[in-house]
Amino acid sequence: MDGAAYVTPDGRSIGDVVMEMRNITLRFGGVTAIRDISFDIREGEIRAIIGPNGAGKSSMLNVINGFYHPQEGEVWFRGAKRGPMKPHAIARQGIARTFQNIALFSGMSTLDNIMTGRFTKMKSGLLAQAIWKGRAEREEVENREIVEKVIDFLEIQAIRKTPVGRLPYGLQKRVELGRALAAEPKLLLLDEPMAGMNVEEKEDMSRFILDVNDEFGTTIALIEHDMGVVMDISDRVVVMDYGAKIGDGTPDEVRNSQAVIDAYLGVAHD
Repeated sequence: MDGAAYVTPDGRSIGDVVMEMRNITLRFGGVTAIRDISFDIREGEIRAIIGPNGAGKSSMLNVINGFYHPQEGEVWFRGAKRGPMKPHAIARQGIARTFQNIALFSGMSTLDNIMTGRFTKMKSGLLAQAIWKGRAEREEVENREIVEKVIDFLEIQAIRKTPVGRLPYGLQKRVELGRALAAEPKLLLLDEPMAGMNVEEKEDMSRFILDVNDEFGTTIALIEHDMGVVMDISDRVVVMDYGAKIGDGTPDEVRNSQAVIDAYLGVAHD
């Protein structure tokens, strides 16, 4: 695909292609979860992946972050073809994610949960960390400074020492976002970041996603069922249905696509 810069209809310039999915097919036994799908993600954009339940969206996100390996097709990242890799190796490449179901350590504080996002940045060994001298001490201080900045950014100073299991759902989702941000990702994958939230919580999360993209320059790919949110915050949208791609373009292009209306919105036509 063409790697040239891209200008959105509202005049916002986004960068070159950083990730490219080429003819991806993923099967589980006799079930085809993804069927010959190609699309790209450009630097600095918010790229949404939408579709009805069972469309294959989470499977595609798992391909992007290396949890699943497709039987057919290629994944290209920053101009290089990516072979089978473990998720921790993908994380070291600068890809972080949140999960559809909250995956936090409920007995640990907000601060400690976000600190786990720095794991791939830690260079000192277990012995050095146990002794906590020299390099290990400096590393701990540096990591703590970054985590405190994330806490300030997400406006969760008041709960920094609170066990996350005691927090309401919306704040737990914000802590999970903080853990992903602590890894300083170049590409941030969000799996239904607003699922189960009320209107106010969705507004807060939308604002933080936009701020992460704008202030940090983080490229974001997200799955989200709230079409209003998707249309408001996304630069481009790819639409899946029964494992196939049925739409790809700007929010307006996708909104007006008859195939998307029929398959995703369920509108009947003569």
